[in-house]
Amino acid sequence: MTKRAVFLDRDGTINVDVGYPSRYDQVKIYAFSFEAVRKINAAGFLNVVVTNQSGIGRGFLTEDDLRAIHARMAEEFLAHGARIDAFYFCPHYDLSEIPRYRLDCPCRKPKPEMALRAAADLGLNLSRSYMIGDKVEDIEFGLAAGAAPVLVRTGYGPSAEIRLRERAVSPAAVAGTLLEAVDWILEHDPERR
Repeated sequence: MTKRAVFLDRDGTINVDVGYPSRYDQVKIYAFSFEAVRKINAAGFLNVVVTNQSGIGRGFLTEDDLRAIHARMAEEFLAHGARIDAFYFCPHYDLSEIPRYRLDCPCRKPKPEMALRAAADLGLNLSRSYMIGDKVEDIEFGLAAGAAPVLVRTGYGPSAEIRLRERAVSPAAVAGTLLEAVDWILEHDPERR
């Protein structure tokens, strides 16, 4: 397992967090995200999106709706010369009225199951990988998976930064945006020095 990844949270990190989008036209990608993903590609990392999508369990969208959103997102990134290698999502919600989604599952961040699945599917070395996100759960997910977590100040980042400090949980770095987080990784990654 020699491949490395930069795991990316979706809402609040790659795109504006608008709640529970059920169609691609509701997704607003941050302009800097395309350059960030291009830089990850150029550095030889895989781009893996890991996203909690309890909106499925809440009945706001279906798994097919989400797959369609992700397919369109991947196409838009390709149109900007950037490649997202894989999407992993957790559809569960422990209070769901839909029985198959009503569980406290191992795939919901901050639990590391999505990273473990990606590692098995893609041959990743998690200890040589990174996680970028805007929520406490993203940072805890990175730590649980053994990947270096970077918090961004977009989305829920400002409140997450306070909560992490209160919990004495330290990300590897805090950056303003996804692009700044990627620049930090490329500058500080011990294998690139």
